[in-house]
Amino acid sequence: MKLKYNKSILFKLVSKQLSNFFSLDINLEKQILKDNIEKALLRCEKCFVGGAEKSYELEGQAFFNHFHSDQYSIFLYYLSNSLYQDERPNDIAERVYCLNKALNGLDLFYEVEMPEVFFLEHPVGSVIGRAKYGEKFRFSQNCTIGSHKGIYPIIGDNVAMMVGSKVIGDCKVGDNVIISVNSFVLNTNIPSNSLVFGSSPHLIVKSRPSSYFMKDPYT
Repeated sequence: MKLKYNKSILFKLVSKQLSNFFSLDINLEKQILKDNIEKALLRCEKCFVGGAEKSYELEGQAFFNHFHSDQYSIFLYYLSNSLYQDERPNDIAERVYCLNKALNGLDLFYEVEMPEVFFLEHPVGSVIGRAKYGEKFRFSQNCTIGSHKGIYPIIGDNVAMMVGSKVIGDCKVGDNVIISVNSFVLNTNIPSNSLVFGSSPHLIVKSRPSSYFMKDPYT
């Protein structure tokens, strides 16, 4: 993967941000952080190559610009999740999760299992809960995925949530679905190949051919 700035600069950047916002014992935690930055970059590479975002590629390779805030949001999620999975005792995952929230306004907890390929478009104000996510999930600003009576949604492949949309509770969302701006889906199943409008229990669901969902919904 091509980097706008090298790994040494990235490590210094993350370390400085963590130290400024919280704390970081550089002597005890440096190696754990470095190892997981490597893991996070590998996960970013798979994610960036797997999507259709032109700004995420350069000369046929995945391209990561630390100061592209959408890319950095994805990187910080993968970093926090990798730190959470690290068997060595550490609580850096919590701080990286909080760093992502502080810098990018995104609440994406390190225990949430996102797919190998997902994208976000200006994710400020979004809260992405412990649902089950299919590949190529996309969301934008002020989106919410949450539970109702302890039950979280199941999201299929190639699902896009537009600005301000919400999916809450016992919902099974099929493959190839676009949930339109400010729609609210509560305890409702959505079939594959659908456009969703409005609010539960009065949702409007329109069918489209699967080819309709191959284009970027944000263009």
